[in-house]
Amino acid sequence: MPNGHPLSWKQTCENAKGVARGIEYLHQGCNMQILHFDIKPYNSLLDENFVPKVADFGLAKLYPMQKSVSSLTIVR
Repeated sequence: MPNGHPLSWKQTCENAKGVARGIEYLHQGCNMQILHFDIKPYNSLLDENFVPKVADFGLAKLYPMQKSVSSLTIVR
């Protein structure tokens, strides 16, 4: 990553927390729930400041906020 060196454990943990915040926003912060259904390391991109961005919404589904996530797992 920086100068060809791997990220430190601290950077890796910060990236994981950033992805978790992004997923929380998709589930709770939007007008519709956005469920990604394909969270994995390859779908987390880092910008030039190493801020993680959730990517690849090919399997994502939109659901009204009134539905609970547990009822949505049955739909999947």
